[in-house]
Amino acid sequence: MILVDANVLLYAQDSTCPQHDRARSWWDTLLSGGDDVALCWPVITAFLRIVTHSRIYRQPLSTAEALAVVNRWLTHPTVRLLTPTPEHWRLFQELLTTGQATANLVSDAHLAALAREHGATVASTDADFARFRGLRWVNPLAKA
Repeated sequence: MILVDANVLLYAQDSTCPQHDRARSWWDTLLSGGDDVALCWPVITAFLRIVTHSRIYRQPLSTAEALAVVNRWLTHPTVRLLTPTPEHWRLFQELLTTGQATANLVSDAHLAALAREHGATVASTDADFARFRGLRWVNPLAKA
């Protein structure tokens, strides 16, 4: 199972960014495969916050357009919505401490904890995920 970070989803959505073609191709291939694809509320809210932001995009998506994108994902047969298990708080604290995660890295630790709880691999362009012990992560846009 692959837990997709918001940055990959944003690149796949934004046709004006240099990473768009690779991200879109990777995302479409992932969705058409048989493996489970995971999303979580922090990723979804980050996506919604950014794609509707007029200071980030000249032509941001409307709320209705952004919600339609997310609804397509959430109703896709291979997509699962991950939520914290009873082990989440313990694991989150461990990753915050051992990964020395403060400030902007706190949300990465949360995503890492969700991935570890559910046996998922994080797909992100953010190399900061390497700091979290026991986490499997890949950069799907890295050139081979």
